[in-house]
Amino acid sequence: MTETCFEMLDKRFKRLHIPTARLDILYASCRWAEGPAYFPAGRYLIWSDNPNNRMLRYDECSGEVSVFRHPSNFSNGNTVDRSGRLVSCEHGGRRVSRTEFDGTVTVVADSHRGKKLNSPNDVVVKSDGSIWFTDPTYGIDNDYEGYKSPSEQDGTHVYRVDPKSGDVRVVADDFVQPNGLAFSPDEKTLYIVDTGATHVEGGPHHIRKFAVGDGGKLTDKGLFAECTAGLFDGFRLDTEGRIWTSAGDGVHCYDPEGTLLGKIRVPEIVANVCFGGPRRNYLYICATTSLYGIRLPVNGLKTF
Repeated sequence: MTETCFEMLDKRFKRLHIPTARLDILYASCRWAEGPAYFPAGRYLIWSDNPNNRMLRYDECSGEVSVFRHPSNFSNGNTVDRSGRLVSCEHGGRRVSRTEFDGTVTVVADSHRGKKLNSPNDVVVKSDGSIWFTDPTYGIDNDYEGYKSPSEQDGTHVYRVDPKSGDVRVVADDFVQPNGLAFSPDEKTLYIVDTGATHVEGGPHHIRKFAVGDGGKLTDKGLFAECTAGLFDGFRLDTEGRIWTSAGDGVHCYDPEGTLLGKIRVPEIVANVCFGGPRRNYLYICATTSLYGIRLPVNGLKTF
């Protein structure tokens, strides 16, 4: 009998996994796999191999992997906007960029109040076209996943880019190291990871939640969940509002109230995840050196 990679911590997890489902190894030559973004029209996945300064492309139909972009400005988090374009966080460029349909690259945000951003890390696009991103210092701390540089900002913040004016505004300014972020299905709640424990002893290793108001105003609703194994990083939601998040021992699944329901055990530290496939029921997992995937009986939230 094949050993399952699932760990059930709450009986509700029983219907959220298939015990015989296999954890597929799709690619295994990265230094730090991050930022998966799925393109349904072409049935392919783009993800970042951050320290190798490249982006890779996985063809879901053929199983082939190719280099999508090199150099990539040490890209990290990626997403797809409402028009189907790639939006990327570039540690090296200290910016958020968008790849247009003709292949040209447009700068979405690279500064705030006339000063360079730190190193945008993860990004999400709301249904109104606004772009939200986190800006920790990981890409300027050293030359491993960016370029070592002093910070020009007064902190590590979460930003919103207005869809009409392009104005870049701080929406949350009390994070140690803001990281992954995602909206609830109704977009009334924004979840944001703080991985401040990487820089502060005993620092945060949790997900916080915020109520989203008019014009992008956020109201702090407190702690959503503390990571029980390492750190959270990137995450995605399914159609029922459950969070599937990266962690030190795999992927953790939380219900909308913050209860840990179960885990997908992965043999490497997980950095980020993304739902893909024609039914959005295949979970792509970026974990240290490898890209994994596993089929689930749930469907990922459509974000564009």
